[in-house]
Amino acid sequence: MDDLAPLRQEIAVACRVLAARGLADGFLGHISLRVDERRLLIRCRGPEERGLAWTTERDIRLVTLDGEPGAAGELDGWDPPNELPLHTEVLRACPGARAVVHAHPQAVVAADLAGARIRPIVGAFDIPGAKLAAGGVPVYPRGVLVRDRRPAAEMVGAMGDRPVVVLRGHGLTSHGGDVPEAVLRAVSVDRIARLSLQVLSAGGELRDLPDEDLAELPDLGPAFNRGVAWRHELARLCEPDRDHSERGVTAVGAVEAGLSGPSA
Repeated sequence: MDDLAPLRQEIAVACRVLAARGLADGFLGHISLRVDERRLLIRCRGPEERGLAWTTERDIRLVTLDGEPGAAGELDGWDPPNELPLHTEVLRACPGARAVVHAHPQAVVAADLAGARIRPIVGAFDIPGAKLAAGGVPVYPRGVLVRDRRPAAEMVGAMGDRPVVVLRGHGLTSHGGDVPEAVLRAVSVDRIARLSLQVLSAGGELRDLPDEDLAELPDLGPAFNRGVAWRHELARLCEPDRDHSERGVTAVGAVEAGLSGPSA
């Protein structure tokens, strides 16, 4: 029996959430979750790779921080992503980070290339996103493949104490205390990037929300910001017009059922 099966399911479904949101609508991107001091679960490349929208728990493999199999047979037929060091350096360096998301959202890349930083342009429209943007979303200015510890350390240095960093000409990296938190942070950044591009394309000017308005935005708490928000993302995967396998929907149900329990 695989004791890690629920966590593999959670990561697989989260990959499908990224794809459904357009943050990883091809086959590039991955999510990881640290399980102990030396090992993490991460989406790997399998023998029948089709992209994040069709990720199953079989694609989520246990590896060490150095990229070796985390248990016997874990990498038989699968390869860790080239950018595994991107995940492991964040997990090594960032206190409180247990989950890492790396995605290639087009709007985030386009907004950055257009010179539009992620700024707190919204308020109650997306309160967690507004607060995240108000704290700053830094940019790693190199468009390289982060496949060894040197550029990964540079990226972590650019990230600093923030939970999200934009990678110029590449995508974004976010982290959180669990998988839903890391994914929802990426979704908020993508949402603000899309709005920024819409405002600019309409001839408008990006303006930060006034400080007094930001100060009045309440913290609605994890039951809403994480619980309701994540259940919504899972429910979107089950819409009738979406192409998801029976196995994938079963995985959604398993993850959703565990939302009320301890955080993974």
